[in-house]
Amino acid sequence: MTDFLLLATIFLVAGVIAVPIASRLGLGSVLGYLIAGIVISPILGWLHVDVISIQHFAEFGVVMMLFLVGLELEPKLLWDMRAKLLGLGGLQVTGTAAAVMGIAMLLGQPWSISLAIGLVFALSSTAIVLQTLNEKGLMKSSGGQSSFSVLLFQDIAVIPMLAFIPLLAMPELMDLAGDAAHGADSHGPGHGDSHGDDHGDGHGSGLSLVEGLNGWQTALVTVGAIGAVILGGVYLTRPIFRFIAMAGLRELFTATALLFVVGIALLMSLVGVSAALGTFLAGVVLANSEYRHELESDIDPFRGLLLGLFFMTVGAGINFTLLFENFASIIGLTVGLILLKIAILLILARIFNLRGGDKWLFGLGLAQAGEFGFVLLSFTVANQVIPTSVADNLLLIVALSMLLTPGLFILYERVILPRYEKEQEEEADEIDEKGDIIIAGHGRFGGMVNRMLRTAGYTPTVLDYSAEQLEALRPFGLKVFFGDASRADLLHAAGIEEAKLLVIAIDNKEQITQMVHYVHSTYPHVHIIARAIDRTHVYDLYAAGCRDIIRDVFDSSVRAGRSAFEAMGMHPFDAEKAAQEFVVDDRRLLVEMAEVYDPNIPTHLNEPLVAKTKEIIEEMDAKIYGSGHAFNSRLDRGWMPPNLKDVKAIEDENS
Repeated sequence: MTDFLLLATIFLVAGVIAVPIASRLGLGSVLGYLIAGIVISPILGWLHVDVISIQHFAEFGVVMMLFLVGLELEPKLLWDMRAKLLGLGGLQVTGTAAAVMGIAMLLGQPWSISLAIGLVFALSSTAIVLQTLNEKGLMKSSGGQSSFSVLLFQDIAVIPMLAFIPLLAMPELMDLAGDAAHGADSHGPGHGDSHGDDHGDGHGSGLSLVEGLNGWQTALVTVGAIGAVILGGVYLTRPIFRFIAMAGLRELFTATALLFVVGIALLMSLVGVSAALGTFLAGVVLANSEYRHELESDIDPFRGLLLGLFFMTVGAGINFTLLFENFASIIGLTVGLILLKIAILLILARIFNLRGGDKWLFGLGLAQAGEFGFVLLSFTVANQVIPTSVADNLLLIVALSMLLTPGLFILYERVILPRYEKEQEEEADEIDEKGDIIIAGHGRFGGMVNRMLRTAGYTPTVLDYSAEQLEALRPFGLKVFFGDASRADLLHAAGIEEAKLLVIAIDNKEQITQMVHYVHSTYPHVHIIARAIDRTHVYDLYAAGCRDIIRDVFDSSVRAGRSAFEAMGMHPFDAEKAAQEFVVDDRRLLVEMAEVYDPNIPTHLNEPLVAKTKEIIEEMDAKIYGSGHAFNSRLDRGWMPPNLKDVKAIEDENS
């Protein structure tokens, strides 16, 4: 027990210290975990800790992550991705495997070993890439979506790879097979006995439902297992969760969610299928379930902790002795692999029409080897395909390439992306039409404003920075100009000097605030309607000079609250009146807070703001608990139009 607690404390302390520092420096959490693992590596060695066993346990975080990814995808969306999934993903895997195989043969390796190395290096790190894309908000970009498609295909491709690799076995390696187990404790991460069961190769525990079966029998059992997962997800989820709900215990929901994931992973492992793929498929099946969010909230904390632990084991498992003995060759091969994959990915990006920053995000993001490489290398050694001496060096290359990946994202974000944005500025459309109204941004917010203005006979000048968005709108006859609306020269070209109204509908908080400050100070005659992302952003915009601020989800939230009043039995008139009074009161309080807010002083150090907050809390408590009902008591009367004084108050607030 003491040993376990000591080990847990070491990993937790390392993560808690390293990750916040790395995030504060803009390095991302993944690099923080990797550095933490490197730092504690000597301590783990001194304690004789089996890092490999911990890593195999932590790899289950990848399985959980793919289950959560599946929950976000509906089958229809997956079908819509088929072109990129098969085309882009298939070409990436085959192209990279062929290129690496050719180079390995030039370096003197037999064709069978070269092919196995190519298959291992064709894969990328699902864990690192998806984690980083989500952290940096890049998942929804074209480059992020293309990266996700390739990663998904790679995870699927692991299954045929596991079936094919034993066919490459070399009898002359029989005498080297015995070294595999001995190398597990002293050589890089992922090495050792064939612990592929974390990803579902089914060879680690000795338990298998397909052992001794011929090809068609194995296929039949495998299809049956996948069918059981699909049918179970469709027909058993609802009654099981209803039964669990009878107990009324939150922890049982969490246990049931874990049971789903662990049980599916176990079943897939027993039939020799990737556990990650099986849980992903289950997630897709449950994507339309009413229990989707319950499953997601229960699984996500475990996924985050296990992935963090996995990244730390990658850093801790780097064999620095072997690295320093072959420093030049291993570093050279690692950099060479990254450059080769970048070149292949950029070629594919050009073929599939990924441009500018998206192609570089795609190329740099997938340039590393992946966590499945640890599994495949252990599998190749156990099946006498790759000698232990070669596999040890390959394991180092996999780990180092993963360690360098956060640096590639930093390179993209700080060096490449700014240059591309500068190129985009030079390529901005020439604006040949000017009007009284300028709309900056044509997403779901700006697009709605544009539609409403057009129905009233106005013709706004619309600026948007998304080439894909504009290509989708122009076939419908909408005049939209490409360019960054936060640029002063583009606003000038759009006619900001003569404009009467500027609607700022972009989704970048800092850019919105900067635009408000610039236009308010330079063109004070222009009425500005600014989109606020959250309540604090309202204060920033107020300080910048804007007085017509629209919060993203405020109006829809008020409507939802009014519906909640009615659902609880309140008369529709009373619900409408309460909602309107809430709006008037909230906006009054918002202005009072904004007037004492100072963007240059941290909120907790702004004494007037703190005092005003306490005053407002006391006022709200008096309303709620003093009269028994917030915003006056209910009235028992029929429906009638809202009080004109209330309406006038709201209109005055908006004007």
